[in-house]
Amino acid sequence: KFQMSASENRFVFIVEWYDEQACLVRSYNLTYYLDDHTIDMFDIKNKRIFLKRTAYKGINLEDLHIGSIVTIYSRQLKVVKYADAYTQNAFDASSEKTFAMIKPDAYLNIGKIISLIFQAGFKINKMKMSRFTEDTAGIFYGEHKGKHFYPNLVDFVTSDVCVGLELVRENAILAWRELLGPTNTQRAKEEAPESIRAQF
Repeated sequence: KFQMSASENRFVFIVEWYDEQACLVRSYNLTYYLDDHTIDMFDIKNKRIFLKRTAYKGINLEDLHIGSIVTIYSRQLKVVKYADAYTQNAFDASSEKTFAMIKPDAYLNIGKIISLIFQAGFKINKMKMSRFTEDTAGIFYGEHKGKHFYPNLVDFVTSDVCVGLELVRENAILAWRELLGPTNTQRAKEEAPESIRAQF
């Protein structure tokens, strides 16, 4: 999956942990070693080792991407940044982001849809539930203004809440289109019965 030179055998991420007792956000370098799947952590502010290199079964490389949350010894750590250029280049080269929206007629099935998204190998970087106004719908669907279906489209997306998601995986755009299935529901049911549009 990742192209590595012989001298590069680890990826480094900046992670944050909210210390409730001190009311502080603490930042660490989290290093994942590919040779033996071990990790270590370095306290950035205090410039000292926080966790010596150790095997930790709860962490896999697939869990580490911008926006993900991992738990290490009861601490919930959020991955906020790649700590070096090598890690960033490796992940940027292998991953792609795409936007997905669950519309009013499907959001009651959001749990099932998210399960399908995970099963298809996606990670969810961001997720937000909100409701369009006529103005925001007009901005979002501006390219369709003047078309015969535009008024019905605006009425539909403003009728209830929508859920926006930022999805990440290799070839995310193509994979999301395949998971969605054909735009026409009947065609989706016939040609891609396991797709989201066919099921919901």
